[in-house]
Amino acid sequence: MTDSEWAVVRPLLPVPGWMRGRGGQPEAYCHRAILDAIRYLVDNGIKWRAVPADFPPWDRVYAFFRRWRDHGLVKEFHDRLRGQVRTDLDRDAEPTAGVIDSQSVKADAVVGSDSRGFDGGKLVNGRKRHVVVDTLGLLLDMMVTAADIGDRAAARVLLGRVTDTHHRLALVWADGGYTGVLVDHCLTTLALVLTVVRRSDDQKGFVVLPKRWIVERFFAHLMRTRRLARDYERRTTSAEAVIYWSMILLMTRRLARRRSRPEPA
Repeated sequence: MTDSEWAVVRPLLPVPGWMRGRGGQPEAYCHRAILDAIRYLVDNGIKWRAVPADFPPWDRVYAFFRRWRDHGLVKEFHDRLRGQVRTDLDRDAEPTAGVIDSQSVKADAVVGSDSRGFDGGKLVNGRKRHVVVDTLGLLLDMMVTAADIGDRAAARVLLGRVTDTHHRLALVWADGGYTGVLVDHCLTTLALVLTVVRRSDDQKGFVVLPKRWIVERFFAHLMRTRRLARDYERRTTSAEAVIYWSMILLMTRRLARRRSRPEPA
């Protein structure tokens, strides 16, 4: 991280228990060095044991990653950054509209058969990332499942979680894979309008579809993060944590870039 990024990140970090007087041993390594190591691993797609010697030992970095993953701290940190990005853009911290979609990715050999499957539509043997993003392309919530899990089945669970967390969310755009009883379920059970954006049968070649391009841009960002070009994680919770770290990379850069601009005269 640059100094300007660290200035953005530091006030939003979860405070360790020992600093709140709740006991425990102080950590041996600076949070900035640990965060830099995780960001390096996610961005460059290296193995944990290949973390360069310039960073703290790989097992300490992984222990930090695992602790934040298991206690939900990485999601908490991510959500604070998302709220800050929205506020800096003169938006309300809580969104009222979003876009849902899924992405099937090949899984590495370390992914067990209990969390992988075959997506017959995309012809992909691996996992599927189900995501809901806001109209800025920022992640609201997600699920990582086996690739043979249907979009509508996963959307029932995911949209229920999203509406529980984001109470102002009233409208979600989706593609043709989310039609059927899911639309009625969202309206009657979740008080959520699910609008399907269809591609016209007369259109040929590549066409930018309204609203759906937002989530496609989100997936394009994930694929630029080399650790996410394929699913290398043994556990789905680790795969979700890596996605959060990828978005943390994006948002800290945006915030630092925006705040370093000179004030207009």
